Amino acid sequence: AIDRQVLARYRAAGTDWQSYFKMSRLPNFNTHRRHKVQGQTDILPQVVEKGEYLVSPEAEAYYTIALKKYGRQFDISWEALVNDSMGAFADIPQRFADAAINSMHRAATATYSSAAGPNVLLYGAPITDIDGQTVTNLGSLPLTIANLETTLELMAAQTDVWGNPIIVRGVHLVVPPALEFTARQILTSSVKMWVDITGGVTATPYPTNNVVSQLGIQLHVDPWLPIVDQTNYDNYTWYVFGEPSLGAAVEFAFLSGYEDPEVCMKASDKVTVGGGSLSPFSGDFATDNVFYRVRHVFGTTQLDPRFTYAQVATS
Repeated sequence: AIDRQVLARYRAAGTDWQSYFKMSRLPNFNTHRRHKVQGQTDILPQVVEKGEYLVSPEAEAYYTIALKKYGRQFDISWEALVNDSMGAFADIPQRFADAAINSMHRAATATYSSAAGPNVLLYGAPITDIDGQTVTNLGSLPLTIANLETTLELMAAQTDVWGNPIIVRGVHLVVPPALEFTARQILTSSVKMWVDITGGVTATPYPTNNVVSQLGIQLHVDPWLPIVDQTNYDNYTWYVFGEPSLGAAVEFAFLSGYEDPEVCMKASDKVTVGGGSLSPFSGDFATDNVFYRVRHVFGTTQLDPRFTYAQVATS
């Protein structure tokens, strides 16, 4: 007797990354622009009696995004399907769907990360935005309560091209799996310790409220980060993103009307002697092969660097 089992497939990582991406739909494969207009929101100048209203300076630049098509074909012989008493090939459509989920997730991660660490198209110390202003959104702090507070303060201090403050709320913390427990401790602990050394050389720790846990920061553990990032610091690099509705640093787009992956089979080119159609599972005329195919269309791009911050720690 032969004991045979079909093992369960690996589970796809999921799509929680969509929370900190600007999600959109594009009508075609052309390159599309995301225009960024600066001006009209700076401080109004005083107008004296019978004075002239001056024209506010205005500038315009744009980011670009385009869709790409991804897919795969799988064929299996009719004999293999007949012999598949365990149903080993019954879940091919679901495996293709999982492949599409993984492909989207990896593409999303590669938008802000790269083999050399945080993507240089989005992060720098400083990086020049398309509006010509330099933005610093890259540091080297390890993940701690104090360093997360510092990072949020740095994001909140960002300004527009005219030097006016903008609303940046860092509500999405993205970490690799190696930092998951550290991040959860930071976001759930009600207290933190601070040290008072003013009374003498002996440092005395005191508890105080951990206000970070009250900010409603969402934690995202990205398993693709140590895959995309090939540096020695992949397990210590963490990211903060602002709420996309207030300002987006990254965008992910689908082809309009094709937001879900297309998983299909090739219709059999055989017919019965009487002219009737046959099931796709009967295979094609020439080889009896059965064909599956998956197709998905999406694209990504980097947007405003003010709405994200990366910290590359060495430990």
